Amino acid sequence: MTIGLVTALSLATGLAPAWGQETDHASHHPEAKPAATQSSAKPVDPHAGHEPTPPDRSSNDHGTMDHGSMDHGTMEHGSMEHGTADPDGNDHSTMDHSGMNHSGMDDSPMDHGSMGHQPGASQDLPATVEPHEPIPVITPADRAAAFQDLDEHVMHGTSINSYWALDRLEAWDADEDGTGIAWEAKGWVGSDLNRLWLRSEGERAGGSTESADVEVLYGRAIAPWWDAVAGVRHDFGFGGGPSRTYAALGVIGLAPYKFEVEATAYLGESGQVGLGAEAEYEMLFTNRLIGQWLVEGEAWSKDDPAVGIGSGLSKVEAGFRLRYEFHRQFAPYVGVVWERAYGGTADQRRARSGDVDDTRVVAGVRIWF
Repeated sequence: MTIGLVTALSLATGLAPAWGQETDHASHHPEAKPAATQSSAKPVDPHAGHEPTPPDRSSNDHGTMDHGSMDHGTMEHGSMEHGTADPDGNDHSTMDHSGMNHSGMDDSPMDHGSMGHQPGASQDLPATVEPHEPIPVITPADRAAAFQDLDEHVMHGTSINSYWALDRLEAWDADEDGTGIAWEAKGWVGSDLNRLWLRSEGERAGGSTESADVEVLYGRAIAPWWDAVAGVRHDFGFGGGPSRTYAALGVIGLAPYKFEVEATAYLGESGQVGLGAEAEYEMLFTNRLIGQWLVEGEAWSKDDPAVGIGSGLSKVEAGFRLRYEFHRQFAPYVGVVWERAYGGTADQRRARSGDVDDTRVVAGVRIWF
């Protein structure tokens, strides 16, 4: 009798859980409902946006559960007995799944921007809101401390500088006249604003000097890279010719695109007026190999046969010289120069059996210090 009683208790204990699960889940199989009519071309997933339920590790079989009829909107969470969950975390003893309805759930994307996941993160403030640390208003005292009043010429130094250059010292074959030699020198001494300019050029052929002049000019800076000059020019008389002295007024500067320009007007005796202009441009093939283009010309208002000058355009000279700077202050060069006389000057050269135009190959050196 004792053995039979123990056996009956054991069977009752083993069958009770199975019987409880069977009775609890009997309501999970409601009567099948007819399929809902599709309201759109794309079927709505009733479980969209829900995390899948981890598989039940117990012996419970939920594969036959019909979640289509679950109504989450009317789901009674108050009756859930979370404290009596089995070791697998599943306690379906008091859950009522028969009334669940997924159709009323909001499946729209979650707005994480409004969630306070990072309490310390800064957020954009309206434009009308003052910053946490406002920028102080700049006062006249602050401006005075940062920008002091400058004198008109405070940027110019008072030191005395100088520049001297033998821009061209060249020779060429002058045929029956032997070797021709020409020079052009220039230099200045002074400050950034005020300078004393010296210029000279001349030419020799057949052992005699054909022309030579020197200019002494005062220069004043009138614009960035530009000086106005005024002074005296003196032409020396050689070969029995007379000398001439002119008042000079002009400009020296750097034009756009780095053209070095000199333009000077001359006023001589008996109302003689002349104009001389020169433009140079340097082309860098390398840092030391440099090509120099040069164009210059003269024009006079009156004939002066004693010195070989005719009215109108007197002469034009153009040339190209290629130099190599072994040192910045010393550069030998070779080049080609073309010269032509015009107007009354050309007539006077023809009368002296001279050439009206001439092309020559030159070699020389450029030195400055």
